[in-house]
Amino acid sequence: MTLRARLSMPAIVLLILSLLAVPARAAAPGDPLTAEPTTVYLLPGRLLKVPVKAWHLTYRSTSATGQANVVSGTLLVPKAGYPLGRRPVIGYAPGTHGLGDQCAPSAAMSRGGEAELALVSLFLLKGFAVVVTDYEGLGTPGTHTYMAGISQGHAVLDAIRAATRVPGAGLSPSAPVAVMGYSQGGASAGWAAQLQPTYAPELRLRGVAAGGVPADLYEVATHLDGSQNFGLAAAAGVGLDAAYPELDLENDLNDRGRALLADAADDCVGDLGKLAGLRFSDISDIDLLAQPKWQARLAENRLGGIAPQTPVFLYHARGDETIPHRVGAALREQYCDAGVRVRWASLSAPSHVLGAVEGGPLAIEWLALRLIGIPASGNC
Repeated sequence: MTLRARLSMPAIVLLILSLLAVPARAAAPGDPLTAEPTTVYLLPGRLLKVPVKAWHLTYRSTSATGQANVVSGTLLVPKAGYPLGRRPVIGYAPGTHGLGDQCAPSAAMSRGGEAELALVSLFLLKGFAVVVTDYEGLGTPGTHTYMAGISQGHAVLDAIRAATRVPGAGLSPSAPVAVMGYSQGGASAGWAAQLQPTYAPELRLRGVAAGGVPADLYEVATHLDGSQNFGLAAAAGVGLDAAYPELDLENDLNDRGRALLADAADDCVGDLGKLAGLRFSDISDIDLLAQPKWQARLAENRLGGIAPQTPVFLYHARGDETIPHRVGAALREQYCDAGVRVRWASLSAPSHVLGAVEGGPLAIEWLALRLIGIPASGNC
């Protein structure tokens, strides 16, 4: 008996369809999973002055250890047309917001509490699209992998990819792109610059601006030990522990440390001040920073070991009390020694926050020139 004789007509049809069917492609890094229209506010009760279309996104990305994950973010596209060709796309890497999902930049934008929109709006006024990542675990399930630079760099690059794939956004995958960030965002921007040639080589990256960069996490941690900003170091411990489970931070803490970090696990940045003045020795009976497992992961997330292939604008306040000026200057030296085209600005600002205020507009104008095709000059 032939195969045809043994099968009914419906069975034959199903067999043919199964032979012809092409398996659905698994989600790739940068694929948008959801894209829902949203409303963005610059200040409480005031709509963003630039008329924009806005989407809240979730998209596929990659963790620090190479595992697939899901990250959220917000895409902003000016409603007016862009007259100079393909609309540029800015991957905006926000600074420290905290550890709880309610702290995510997307959440802050939707309720009118996102201070960094003051800088984002300067890009929008130029007609550029801007996509702001929330990073891994901030606004999505899991713990925010705060200061895990590799994860953060992936999240920025995949946000740009996702932006160009959102139906109705009108963005091209061949559009010129740029990345900007300060503080945590500066580290994220630096990692995006270093990872892009191998992780997202199709992106037409024209320049990266990174300010107040915590390039060396070990040096920043030792600087913050016992300071008013110790909460940032503690939060980084929580974030790195989430990215690298073998660190097993909870097991290395004493009872006081476990209680304090459990209480801080869903705090926003303004709440971390309750840890001011503490030292690592207050929360652990061992020298955490001397442990080989911590030293290995801190070294892995130290910027400067890979030379970006795009021009980089680095800026740092000389009066930065949170991330020492010397840390940013050392990154500049490493990049210069590696042949990177670096523009360095040592700012007169007397604090970390004011460094963002002084340097942000300079960075935006520098990136805008790169996006319209003007070559960068360095000052190594």
